[in-house]
Amino acid sequence: MSYVDFVTPAIQFAKEATILDENKDYDKASKMYLKSIEHFLTALKHETQEKKKEMLKRKVEELFERAETIKKYLNEQKANESGNNGTEGGNGGSRSSSAASRTKNKNNGNNKEKDEEAELAGSLESAIIAEKPDVKWDDVAGLEGAKEALKEAVILPLRFPQLFTGKRTPWAGILLYGPPGTGKSYLAKAVASEANSTFISISSSDIMSKWQGESEKLVRQLFKIARERKPSIIFIDEIDSLVSTRSDNENESSRRIKTEFLVQMQGVGKDAGGILVLGATNIPWGLDSAIRRRFERRIYIPLPDLPARRVMFKIHIGKTPHSLQKQDFEELAKLTEGYSGSDISILVRNALMEPVRTCQIATHFKRVRGPSIEDPDLISDDMLTPCSPGAPGAQEMSLTQVDPKKLLPPIVSFKDFLKALKTARPSVSQSDLHEYVKFTEDFGQEG
Repeated sequence: MSYVDFVTPAIQFAKEATILDENKDYDKASKMYLKSIEHFLTALKHETQEKKKEMLKRKVEELFERAETIKKYLNEQKANESGNNGTEGGNGGSRSSSAASRTKNKNNGNNKEKDEEAELAGSLESAIIAEKPDVKWDDVAGLEGAKEALKEAVILPLRFPQLFTGKRTPWAGILLYGPPGTGKSYLAKAVASEANSTFISISSSDIMSKWQGESEKLVRQLFKIARERKPSIIFIDEIDSLVSTRSDNENESSRRIKTEFLVQMQGVGKDAGGILVLGATNIPWGLDSAIRRRFERRIYIPLPDLPARRVMFKIHIGKTPHSLQKQDFEELAKLTEGYSGSDISILVRNALMEPVRTCQIATHFKRVRGPSIEDPDLISDDMLTPCSPGAPGAQEMSLTQVDPKKLLPPIVSFKDFLKALKTARPSVSQSDLHEYVKFTEDFGQEG
């Protein structure tokens, strides 16, 4: 029998087992899972390609784990039933006992459901940002279009509800897409800081669960929490990892998660007002088309332009002492065409480390006037700073021989940035940018 002959029935048995599992017919589901495992193991035995063998092994492990969980559950049920049978009284009280048992079971079922819901809510509690990030709109360089769209969707409806009446309703879904490191997550932090709303930040790890059916329950619970605490914003970073394009060979769990997202974002039978779903992705073309349509506004977050790059250098240098002039920032902005915000951040950090490296490799230090380490308001005449061997007053010593309280490191200069630029490279290629431009032409809008 060929490899395909073993795998095809194995997949079919796994599908039937999943359906039985969802319908809580655990006894039959367990047997069907074992049948599927048996066929996958046979296929594994005959497979020669390493990649396919690994895939089959992972599938067997996944099915076996679920089968074991069901087996454990069924054994506990049998143990409970035998314990109840051993304590039953005579026939005279059987009818009232049966009614009481049904009431008890119903109450236990309700309590169990409440406990399960509380447990799910607890697992999502850490995703709710209680303390607002210290990020303002002005901290985000450029991206004016994206900022205006987010203000329109989040800030204005809260401050001026009279603007949104009748058919004029706020956006319910906004997708931020673009190359990595362009500030999509940073924009979300600004939204969390500026909006007077419940902000729930979710990633795939918060939703994905190894237990059958739990992931979609977490999705339902997520939107339930958002409705209970509205106005609220659900931010889903790297949303493509949760709701990628559907395919014939994807597992049933992944398919159900996508379906649940669609239902919840549509707000079928629910009051969806006051909830904004904010998604971010680096690969928008990988999103499921139905999910993509739920994001009414799709905003391209491009690489920073020249003015934005100039501002980014100033933001990332911050209060670090430096000797850069206005023209230096202009030149750095020109030299970093094609760099993302993240690339510039790394470049600045590398340049800021140059004075540290200078101190580390220095063989001579000289005494200079400078602010005291212990009290910056006091000027000391015996601070030590690295210098060349031929400099006036140079003393031969290494950094380890310098009194930490007397070390005055050199300030960051334009040359430090030029040196850092020699080893820096942009992380986004032209072919990647072409993909984003094409997607924007087809489905998005400029940010």
